[in-house]
Amino acid sequence: MNSWYAVHTQPNSEQKALQHLLRQGFDVYLPKYLKRRSHARKIDWVATPLFPRYLFVGMNIEQMRWRAIQSTVGVSYLVSFGGQPVQVPPSIVEGLRARENDKGLISFAKVAPFQKGEKIRLLGSAFEDSVGRFDHLDDQGRVTLLLELMGQEVRVTAPLEKVSAVG
Repeated sequence: MNSWYAVHTQPNSEQKALQHLLRQGFDVYLPKYLKRRSHARKIDWVATPLFPRYLFVGMNIEQMRWRAIQSTVGVSYLVSFGGQPVQVPPSIVEGLRARENDKGLISFAKVAPFQKGEKIRLLGSAFEDSVGRFDHLDDQGRVTLLLELMGQEVRVTAPLEKVSAVG
């Protein structure tokens, strides 16, 4: 029976390590999620490793040549203690896989409780009791709202628990 182990990769080499480990016959799991990225006034979403510089390898250490992992391209080291690989509890990998959507990406999406343009009130901040319009909920669960300040619309970000519906 295969158990899961964590592999620490070289910087930005998760995909490279994954490919080389697969070629060697290991069962490999690299959990990814969609991350919002903004650059030069352009916003897009990119698939990004959930745990930067880490991936999981499924193997039976009694039967497989696990020491080969240490010299695999893209790998820094197999997470070990006392010279033996440390097993990751199966519930962790199973739990991550259970959260994957149909594209194989981990979904942490919180459902926005407001509609775009809906009036919401800020609570417990410098702008307490200010009313603005809901814009969006980001991937970290923060609300962006548009406030009218000194004749201009200003974007303000706040945790979801610090806003409420106006009503």
